[in-house]
Amino acid sequence: MQLPETFHFGEEHLTAGIALGIAKGAVKGVFSENCLQKVRTSSQRVENIVAKGDTVYGINTGFGPLCNTKISREDTKILQSNILQSHSVGVGEPISQKLAKLMLILKIHALAKGYSGIAETTLQRMLWHLENDAIPVVPSQGSVGASGDLAPLSHLFLPLIGLGKVDYKGEVIPTGELFVKTGLKPLELGPKEGLALINGTQFIAAHAVLVLQKLQYALRHADIIGAMMLEGLQGSMKPFHEKLHEVRPFKGNQHVAGRIRTLLQGSEILEDHIDCERVQDPYSLRCMPQVHGASRNAWLHLKELLEVELNSVTDNPVIIDDELTISGGNFHGQPLAMALDYAALAASELGNISDRRIYLALEGNSPGVPKLLMQDTGINSGYMILQYTSAALASENKSLCFPASADSIPTSLGQEDHVSMGSISGRKALQIIENVEKILSIELLTAAQAFEYRKPLKSGVVLDEIHKFIRTKVSFAENDRVFADDIEMGIATIQKGEIIDLVEGVMKRKNLEWNTPHQEAFETY
Repeated sequence: MQLPETFHFGEEHLTAGIALGIAKGAVKGVFSENCLQKVRTSSQRVENIVAKGDTVYGINTGFGPLCNTKISREDTKILQSNILQSHSVGVGEPISQKLAKLMLILKIHALAKGYSGIAETTLQRMLWHLENDAIPVVPSQGSVGASGDLAPLSHLFLPLIGLGKVDYKGEVIPTGELFVKTGLKPLELGPKEGLALINGTQFIAAHAVLVLQKLQYALRHADIIGAMMLEGLQGSMKPFHEKLHEVRPFKGNQHVAGRIRTLLQGSEILEDHIDCERVQDPYSLRCMPQVHGASRNAWLHLKELLEVELNSVTDNPVIIDDELTISGGNFHGQPLAMALDYAALAASELGNISDRRIYLALEGNSPGVPKLLMQDTGINSGYMILQYTSAALASENKSLCFPASADSIPTSLGQEDHVSMGSISGRKALQIIENVEKILSIELLTAAQAFEYRKPLKSGVVLDEIHKFIRTKVSFAENDRVFADDIEMGIATIQKGEIIDLVEGVMKRKNLEWNTPHQEAFETY
């Protein structure tokens, strides 16, 4: 996807890719004068409500079960500062700076739409934090996903009032020290501003952005590594035939089958066993389009829902115009919580079927490939124990697949009697994907080892280049060694996306195109 040079907060359509581009510094987020005017108008509407004395939740009332407690005009500003402090109850290890930065980006975009009553000065300070690499420290635990992500968002914005900590240019320091270094002073929040800052789904949505990116990488790697294993074990190409998937036209299935057909195009290995007596391959080879494809469909569902959320107003109350202010439930995280649980299951299944292919490679049932992927076994255990690790990781993922969104514990003295637990959905999904990256790294090693036994026959040009690349990092194993070092290399290679970059480079040099009708849908975000 070609990223724009600039992105206009509050006005243009935000995607996960653009959000990641802003976080990386590749895209500059800006405010137009039109956007700022909408923000000023919304802020003035809040001031008018306070001046008239109309009772509006969160502006001149308490919060949650205190919604019927009227707050005096003089105390409305104190109320906003207090809410940031009282709701900063997060625990656990801090989330990554990348996630915190994404939270900040998503919140700026939502508030810049002009429905939240935020002051222009507050919005500009948030942008300052983003542009000056002063990213607030946010604990990972404490959100129930309604009224949005209260605790993490409270920590995210404590620095606006001089509290909390920030990761400033690589060093975690108290906000007071940041103010000394930069000359900044604490902001005095106006009516509703505190509530606007901490109401919303930006913790959940930031996790969803990262899940979308990392799961897509895992899906791409699964297809590539699975294709290499298919070659190493001399699997059949018939299950990937275009005509087969036209009679069951799920988009994900068609996409995966098309990718694997492209990867194996021109393979001598395939030609060598085209008339073999084997009728069917095990499911882990034969059903890659159906299993990887189902995970692709889940990814696409998350992508579609996330784009809606990224461009939505999720705080409360929402100030529609001069006459209409609505206290509703746009902060509820259920839409993304369920999708993230679905994505977590989709990721887990990638690891599950990958582990089965690893086991298959060790059995020694494919002609020319020795048991445990090593000739001299007995004194050597070969690749036997690597599958123990993939089995452990696959099992751990299964235990993490219980949907967090299936649970709800009432909070706020029963005022918030159904919550989404979407923050847990997001955190678990990332944990599962990281485990899948490790499983795929083990499959990469075993597939490369099996692939070696097909020499001097060549595969398709893309897979041959991948194999050569892997061999620059890990040598063919003739004897046992500390395989943990090889696995770590595989994990790093997958996390950096080096294989994906290599594939795209080879495709471009050889003028190849992916043989799939759904390339745009699945390969951009």
